[in-house]
Amino acid sequence: MSLHFPALVSRCTHPRQLHQIQAHLTAAGLLLSSVFLHNALIRAHARTPSPHASLPLYAQLLRSGLLPDTHTFPFLLKACSLIPARPQGLSAHAHSLKLGLDSHLFVNNALIHFYSVIGAIADARHLLDHAREFDAVSYNSMISGYVRIGDLGTARRLFDETPARNVVTWSAMISGYAQGGHSKEALGLFSRMQSEAFKPNDTTLVSVLAACAHLGALEQGKWVHGYLRSNGIKISVFLGTSLIDMYAKCGEVELGLEVFNGMQEKNLLAWTTIIKGLAMHGRGMEALKLFSEMEKCGVVPDDIAFIGALCACTHAGLVNEGRKIFDSMSRHYGIRPKLEHYGCMVDLLARSGLLHEARQLVESMPMEPDALIWGALMAGCRFHKNVELAEHVVKHLIQLEPDRSGVYVLLANIYAASGRHDDARKTRFLMKTKGIPKTPGCSLIEIGGTVHQFLVSDTTHPQIKDILMKWEEIENRIRLEGYSPDKKEVLLDIDEEDKEDALARHSEKLAIAFGLISTRDGMAIRVVKNLRVCGDCHHVIKLITKLYDREIVVRDRTRFHLFRGGSCSCKDYW
Repeated sequence: MSLHFPALVSRCTHPRQLHQIQAHLTAAGLLLSSVFLHNALIRAHARTPSPHASLPLYAQLLRSGLLPDTHTFPFLLKACSLIPARPQGLSAHAHSLKLGLDSHLFVNNALIHFYSVIGAIADARHLLDHAREFDAVSYNSMISGYVRIGDLGTARRLFDETPARNVVTWSAMISGYAQGGHSKEALGLFSRMQSEAFKPNDTTLVSVLAACAHLGALEQGKWVHGYLRSNGIKISVFLGTSLIDMYAKCGEVELGLEVFNGMQEKNLLAWTTIIKGLAMHGRGMEALKLFSEMEKCGVVPDDIAFIGALCACTHAGLVNEGRKIFDSMSRHYGIRPKLEHYGCMVDLLARSGLLHEARQLVESMPMEPDALIWGALMAGCRFHKNVELAEHVVKHLIQLEPDRSGVYVLLANIYAASGRHDDARKTRFLMKTKGIPKTPGCSLIEIGGTVHQFLVSDTTHPQIKDILMKWEEIENRIRLEGYSPDKKEVLLDIDEEDKEDALARHSEKLAIAFGLISTRDGMAIRVVKNLRVCGDCHHVIKLITKLYDREIVVRDRTRFHLFRGGSCSCKDYW
């Protein structure tokens, strides 16, 4: 048994199998006399979903009078990191010190990793700085530790100092940038990684796809997909799901569907990602059809999958279907609705004009509504011009987010749209006296694989003169179509002419003008914006698609807008 034990254990992936082998070895009297067998079992348990089973084995090893060696501690500390088990990890460190094994490279690396995982970043750095020997693993663990606590500046400095980088080093830093919302830096570092001839692994590519999704960098995302094909890399569930997410968030959900349909293996996350992707593009019926197919395939939906299904109902205005799905969560699957599910239902009801029912749902929730739920109700008030309810809602929003400018801006716009201009001015004045700045609009557009950023009233772009000339041409053409600037969208105490100029410098308008001068006729233009698209810009973009025969996709803070032939997929509700 002991001769074949390593191969046998390496094939075990279930804790129950390992416990059976452990019991057999104990009964045969083999386990209690072997450090090697203890180490092998500790390591094997650390690779299963139950790493805590490694800890009693270590205690048994000590009770047997056996001495841990340089293989014991890396396996044990890996288990302590996964659980995580702080007291047991500290105890293991103390034992390694007592036995004089702490300075061994593998043990020290395991300690660095353990301390970085439990958040003791200073202790981990001390071990690295005072190590007798180190390798790429030492630095990788430390970089990952800084990334884990969000200290990307220190992580990057350490990355630059690393004497021998490997693909894990690059992946750790790229992943840190992507997870921290620094997507342009992630893509820049990936480009440098390629220039230095490092071959990316799955983890690297997933992080790059996440950065592409965040920026709306479709061309770079397509490049990654092409790289996978040209190198014969099998698209795992992990990579496939990332591709689906990237295509959906870059406005090409049809390509995401192609990836999904071509996947040999699909897990719950893959199904959920394509369902949510279709939902955010307003293709609610298709999303619900896939949700039904998922159930028929025996994939049991979880709470996140239900969010996707409810979002599908929301964007497609499917009120009755939404009610049924919401009810089925607890009735058929025993899933208690969370804030996010209530938020979807409030949004669905409010969009459909059922504001009284939406308010009743908010007030009957078993938990306190958050800003997103009140915000969904507020959006319904704006669309359906219910000023009375908006005033009630805004009190709750201000209590929850007193410094958020969007609340005041939305209320002022509701007042202005209802002809209550004095109240709109009072709201703007209140915002000013509280010193709450309006978040500047920022729009991103990818041209030729490069992401360009525009801020509201931005004049820093090297082609700004050509962009403004193009906008002047656009404005002249849309005015002939009856366009008149919607000046209530400008929350500034300035004269009418300056208000028109301020509207013309909204970031998405600058990005679209740049897109028109930088792409061929007939090419789609894709823009990502950090805020909700204002009513004036929404109207203007519809006119541009009609006059210039272009498809324009805008992903704002709320949803996707597919503008085509003078209309928008959101049906003017967003």
